[in-house]
Amino acid sequence: MQQSGNFVNRIQHMSTLNITVIQSNLHWEDKAANLRMFEEKISSIRDKMEVVVLPEMFSTGFSMKPELLAEKMDGTTVQWMKRVSAAKKIILTGSVIIENEGNYFNRLIWMQPNGECGYYDKRHRFAYAGEHKHYAAGHKRLIVSVKGWKINLQVCYDLRFPVWSRQAVYAHLPAEDGIGDAEPEYDALIYVANWPERRVHAWKTLLQARAIENQSYVVGVNRTGKDGNEIYYSGESMIVDAMGETMYTKAHDEDIFTIILQKQHLDEIRSRLPFLKDADRFFLDANKS
Repeated sequence: MQQSGNFVNRIQHMSTLNITVIQSNLHWEDKAANLRMFEEKISSIRDKMEVVVLPEMFSTGFSMKPELLAEKMDGTTVQWMKRVSAAKKIILTGSVIIENEGNYFNRLIWMQPNGECGYYDKRHRFAYAGEHKHYAAGHKRLIVSVKGWKINLQVCYDLRFPVWSRQAVYAHLPAEDGIGDAEPEYDALIYVANWPERRVHAWKTLLQARAIENQSYVVGVNRTGKDGNEIYYSGESMIVDAMGETMYTKAHDEDIFTIILQKQHLDEIRSRLPFLKDADRFFLDANKS
């Protein structure tokens, strides 16, 4: 009887995921100040933490000076992430300016408490701000697994391109088979961003659209305040469920918010409305621009 109870408790534990979003102003191109600030914010959290999400380029702001600010994967910011993740026993994620073999990347780091990390290089560079002139494009998606949850990690401008985030629920099935009860690729999408207020309506609308079309939770974490180019960011970080319903949002102010995502809620939506089985089949060649 005790074994049965333990099994039920274990399943219930795996069916939830605590996500903590930190919406913050950033010190322009000042790594030490940003790392100190975020460590203080993380240390102030009293809720149970499992995954903590920081904005895009959280240690510098959205800078087009990678030659001055870029680090290697063993550099200051990644080492800071490793230390904080281990000390707090959390997964810590956000994007950082990284140099590798002469190329610069806007790289999202997924740091685990044991020091192991995955990374995703931003695929869609924001040409309107000249990002494509300074940073190389990524060519591979990263879908990570934690507590039985699968999470697709993306960065800011990627949000405008729905094919890049599209669920491929049929990827492992032979072409002649129907989709049936195939497992979706992921359960949650995370976008880290520096998305200006002047286009924030698109930000909010697209986060909801990605949730609805992929029947997935979507977590979007944005910054606040003005950057070094006098561009204002209103935050408006959002957490959206698979029906597109907003579970959390905050405008203008800095904020720290923890939510418990429920796998049962997601499974019920997918079961009641099995739209993904009717999805178009396609092949995505990420090596072509």
